[in-house]
Amino acid sequence: MRTGTVFNIQRFSVHDGPGIRTTVFLKGCSLRCVWCHNPEGQESRPQAVVVENRCIGCGVCTEACPVHLSPVDLRRSAKSECALCGVCAQVCPTGAREIIGHPMHVDQVLSEVLADRVFYEESGGGVTVSGGEPLLQAEFANEILQSCRSHGIHTAVDTCGHGPWETLQRVASHADLILFDLKLMNSARHDYYTGASNENIVSNLRSLAEMHDAVWLRVPVIPGVNDSEDEMDSMAELASALPGARRVTLLPYHRAGVGKHARLGRAYPLSDTPTPSSDQMRRHVARFRAAGMLVSTGVFR
Repeated sequence: MRTGTVFNIQRFSVHDGPGIRTTVFLKGCSLRCVWCHNPEGQESRPQAVVVENRCIGCGVCTEACPVHLSPVDLRRSAKSECALCGVCAQVCPTGAREIIGHPMHVDQVLSEVLADRVFYEESGGGVTVSGGEPLLQAEFANEILQSCRSHGIHTAVDTCGHGPWETLQRVASHADLILFDLKLMNSARHDYYTGASNENIVSNLRSLAEMHDAVWLRVPVIPGVNDSEDEMDSMAELASALPGARRVTLLPYHRAGVGKHARLGRAYPLSDTPTPSSDQMRRHVARFRAAGMLVSTGVFR
C-alpha cells in the first residue's frame, strides 16, 4: 500500500462533515494563507518544533540529540542541522519537543479509522481527508478514500481547490462529500493573503460543482481581509450559481493559531485582528441565505 505523510488524525471530529468523523490531516499545502490555523501542515516534510510553555529547561533533549541541538538552536532556523530523528521527542519528559508529520501506510490510517466505525454508523459520520492540502498527496488520499468506501464508510475531502483540475477530479470521484474552502473573490487580494491568485481555484470550483452533487463551501470570515460587503456578496453570488453546492458554512476568525506559528518560529501577521461580532456574522449569514443557500456557522480552521 502507498505511504504518505500525516501530521494528525483527529478522532470524534464534528466540524468536518456530517456526524462523528475521523479527520486525517495530510502534510503539505500549496497556499500560504496568513491566517492559517494549521501552519504545521504547510510544509510537506516533517518538522521538529518546541512547545515553549511545556519546556522546563532540563537539557535532556540536548544531551540525547546526536548534534546536541538545544530548543533555542531548533527555533533559530528551519534549516538547522536537525535530522528529524525524533530522539529528542522520545526523551522529553514534558512533551515539549515534537516531530510534526510521520509516514503512514494506508492500512495504518485505515486501522485508526475503523476503530471508530460504530460511531460513524450511529451518527451518519465517516472519514474526512484534510490538510494541509490533500491534492498534494493525491494518490495517497485516493487510496485512503477507496479503502474507506470498500468498508462502507462515508468519505469527505476538505480542499482549497488549488491544483490541476485532473487531480481534483480524480480525488473528488472517490469522495461522497467535498468541503471546498472559498477564501476571497478578488484575485489580487487572494494572491496577497494566500500566495496565489484564485483563478485556478474558482475555475476548479465551477467544474467540480458541475460533476459532483455534494459540495459544501467553507468561508473563513476574517475582519479586514474578506468581510467587506463586496467580497461577501461576490462569494454569495458565486455560490448560488453552482449546481452542486448544497450549503455554506461561515467560519468566524479567531486567534488560536498564534501559538502554532510561534512554535514554528514564525511571526503571525493577524495577531491584532478581532473575532467577528455576532451581529457581523448574522449579516453575513443573511447575505448567503438571500442568495438561496443553506447556511450555518462553524469552527474556524
